Amino acid sequence: QVQLVESGGGLVQAGGSLRLSCAASGRTFSSYAMGWFRQAPGKEREFVAAIRRSGGSTSYADSVKGRFTISRDNAKNTVYLQMNSLKPEDTAVYYCASGFTAQALGLGRGNYWGKGTLVTVSS
Repeated sequence: QVQLVESGGGLVQAGGSLRLSCAASGRTFSSYAMGWFRQAPGKEREFVAAIRRSGGSTSYADSVKGRFTISRDNAKNTVYLQMNSLKPEDTAVYYCASGFTAQALGLGRGNYWGKGTLVTVSS
């Protein structure tokens, strides 16, 4: 079993940056692709970004492409989401998840999920 704990959320002005972290327990972190999702108030959860097990390939939702960067450090069992040029519409609870493949994560199929961290972007 993998436990995921997100951190780094908070309040930021539009145009600002935040870096989210997701720390994973267990020895199998490098066996999973990792992803970030978000859920805004009154909306369904949506895919944000995913990274393969080795970190060699990434994918992004069109809405964040060019502004967000996902990365991972397998030695630290941690995945990151660097968010730049934030917009009010990025306001949401952000969740990290593990998955068998990055493609599966892109379809919303995570096997373990964190509890989320709130990001609020003010205009």
